[in-house]
Amino acid sequence: MTFAHPWLLLLLLLLPLAAWLKGRRGSSPAFVYSSVKLVAGLAGARRSRAGNLLAALRWLALALLIVALAQPRLMKSTTEVKASGVDIVVALDMSGSMISEDFEVRGERVNRFNMARSVLKKFIDQRPNDRIGLVLFASQAFIGTPLTLDHDFLQENLDRLEIGAIEQNSTAIGDGLGTAINRLRDLKAKSKIVILMTDGQNNSGKLDPLLAAEAAAAMKVKVYTVGIGEQGTAPMPVFMNGQKVGYQNVPVDVDENTLQKIAAKTGGKYYRADNAEKFQQIYAEIDKLEKTDATVKKYTQFDELFPWFVAGGLALLLLELGLGQTILRRLP
Repeated sequence: MTFAHPWLLLLLLLLPLAAWLKGRRGSSPAFVYSSVKLVAGLAGARRSRAGNLLAALRWLALALLIVALAQPRLMKSTTEVKASGVDIVVALDMSGSMISEDFEVRGERVNRFNMARSVLKKFIDQRPNDRIGLVLFASQAFIGTPLTLDHDFLQENLDRLEIGAIEQNSTAIGDGLGTAINRLRDLKAKSKIVILMTDGQNNSGKLDPLLAAEAAAAMKVKVYTVGIGEQGTAPMPVFMNGQKVGYQNVPVDVDENTLQKIAAKTGGKYYRADNAEKFQQIYAEIDKLEKTDATVKKYTQFDELFPWFVAGGLALLLLELGLGQTILRRLP
């Protein structure tokens, strides 16, 4: 147990002095009798202990209230938070083409979205001290998760995502990048970066991707761009009555030229993720490039005990008043 204001416990030293001074104050009470013979039988009477009991209750109550003022508390846990000074926003493409299954993991086909999500989840686990946020875009851009150190919350949000959750018929790369940059606008982190992942070309939205890149450069936000998918064509699954019945080869149209320009304007780097191994390597390289010194913050959780001491002190005062007015009442 610790005290928030331990110096207030010094008031306890004044209680014995106050009790002694109170005992000396004033003259002793007396009755006037016409003859001492009337009280001769009281000569051997002993002093009642009722007054001592009531005084003890009062001083004990004051002692408990003084302890309450010192704010006693139990320390339940101590947590250290390391904030690296790197703020990262991931802009993830959720257009319909992201269901193309041109990745292979352990002999099984994996679509672009699930591959990107899997690699991103591992990247988040490797950056426990960074604030990371998520922006989703297709025909429009949305904030998936604000910047946070609560990576469990971020991972849960990632797990809930599915293609089709937002309008998926087009790709607004510029809006996605602009929304991600706005998440970093007023922050004072040592390093601010955006990881932009897409498998298509900008064909929707209000903001041109290169204008968004210029804004990022002005705000000293570094943008790493990742073009997702194989060269040439990709197998798009065909569904009938909710069941996958086959594949249809569709052309791959990653706008590598624009993605390269975005990275170059902001001091980032462009990567092409056309297989699972390379996708993993891309995030491993970004993880190595973006490192800063850690700042440690320490948080302690307390369980406050002062209400119990206040309640005890008030209970003793009420008991003292009750006894003093009933069974231990003194004659005037």
